[in-house]
Amino acid sequence: MLTNYIQAAMYKARYKLLGDGTFFGEIAGLHGLYANAPTLEACREELQESLEEWIVLGLQLGHQLPVVDGIELSFKKEVA
Repeated sequence: MLTNYIQAAMYKARYKLLGDGTFFGEIAGLHGLYANAPTLEACREELQESLEEWIVLGLQLGHQLPVVDGIELSFKKEVA
């Protein structure tokens, strides 16, 4: 499920070549998540790494992450 979420999110990534020759990448709907790198491939790698960290932090903080292509990531807390 986690791999599918990451793959679906990365499929939605959009990249721009900036005036300084670097690449900027972001994923619509995943606020605060972006990457900037000197090459397109490095930007893709950095964006995926940032996405993974963004997911872990969001889950640790109990945030409800956006559903991506019908894939929902959440932890269900058990009551003792």
